[in-house]
Amino acid sequence: MSSRNINPVELGAPRGYSNGLLYSHGSILFVAGQVAWNAHQQIVSDDFINQFTCALGNVMMVVREAGGAAESIGRLTIYVTDKDEYSADLKAVGAAYRSVMGRHYPAMTLVEVAGLLEPGAKVEIEATAVIA
Repeated sequence: MSSRNINPVELGAPRGYSNGLLYSHGSILFVAGQVAWNAHQQIVSDDFINQFTCALGNVMMVVREAGGAAESIGRLTIYVTDKDEYSADLKAVGAAYRSVMGRHYPAMTLVEVAGLLEPGAKVEIEATAVIA
């Protein structure tokens, strides 16, 4: 089985990982954890909702680059540094989610972690998608 790295130019060149890995023949795409950074790999905001929206948008950027759509995503894992910050405004989290994913709701897991590798990151999201 062969695979192809999926690294959208808009995310900048990854160092020591791939933003996505697309396998041939039924194409399962594993999307690496995405934080809320821009093409210069700078965190876009200190605001949790802005970070959540951007990180999820970066996941979708990898999925689209591989030829998929929101409906292609079968699993999301969301890592947050403060579950209370996530829970503080679930209405805004839901609105941010729907602005990126529409009404598609894959299997999801939320995990609170002590910290993320990228300084200033409050949320990191990884995904598994099937690309037809």
